[in-house]
Amino acid sequence: MAKTAYRKPKKKVHVFDIVNYIVFILIGLLVLVPIWKVVVDSFNAVGVYQFRLWPEDFTLDGYKTIIHTQRLYRPFINSVITTVLGTFLGLLLSTLGGYVLIQFDMPGRNFFAYFLLFTMIFSGGMIPEYLVMKQLHLVNSMWILVVKHGMNVYNLVLMRNFFEGIPASLFEAAEIDGCSPMGIFFKIVLPLSKAALASIGLMFAVTVWNDYSTVKIYITNPDQVNFQYQLRNMIMDGDTPTTQYSVSQNTLFYAAIVCAILPFMALYPFLQKYFVKGVNIGAVKEWFSSHTYLDLDKGNFGFPCAVSVSKFHKKRCAGEAQK
Repeated sequence: MAKTAYRKPKKKVHVFDIVNYIVFILIGLLVLVPIWKVVVDSFNAVGVYQFRLWPEDFTLDGYKTIIHTQRLYRPFINSVITTVLGTFLGLLLSTLGGYVLIQFDMPGRNFFAYFLLFTMIFSGGMIPEYLVMKQLHLVNSMWILVVKHGMNVYNLVLMRNFFEGIPASLFEAAEIDGCSPMGIFFKIVLPLSKAALASIGLMFAVTVWNDYSTVKIYITNPDQVNFQYQLRNMIMDGDTPTTQYSVSQNTLFYAAIVCAILPFMALYPFLQKYFVKGVNIGAVKEWFSSHTYLDLDKGNFGFPCAVSVSKFHKKRCAGEAQK
């Protein structure tokens, strides 16, 4: 009997898919072309404003000038310190605040939630904020960057919404086994929130690192300014440092931009998996919710929880297995 050849059915090409590809390609070009121009011009000794695919006259003098400029060292250290501490403080307050707002048995929970939402919509303005910072003795101090960005209602709401998506069965199992509220927070909530912590932490870090206006308004001491402010003054105000390298103003300008964004360009690939994981976090949680009581007593399914499953959950598991 002759075998009939199997032909794989041709996949239909839909107009919607073509439009999606075109849109994504255009968006990618809009994002990548300016970045590529900045990178290429930072290595180009010819300071001419035009687009090139490759440097016409390759040079590293722009980066050497920035690296050997000693007055940038102190602002760079200030930026690193304020970014790390501001991100830590922001994540601490956002996670604790979001965890408090999901305690449904807490009196006044809705009142605090609406109060935070009110402050998010209506702010006091720049003058009251300046007076408050002056009373706190934060004017002319780099610590204002840590305190000002340490509390962000928008990020707190995002964290609360993420916590609300964690299956309630995890909390119930931990409470039955005698785990305290803070134990649940550190052993269950935080380990399950790596995607949210990475995303919101990166937003805090980028905000503090790139903050120029706060330094411009509140700080006049040159020893307290951050890296962004010092770079802007050095390039935009024509305060170019005198070094042994002959570099054009345009090359130095683009090299400064690359140095300003380089830390997060290098950090993002390590955090990318958490952003991708956050897309399917709902499906993972649903599976996790239905299998939690099977693996809790092993203590090896993704977070260091020492909570053992009670006999109630084991009986429940056995009953469902018989069915």
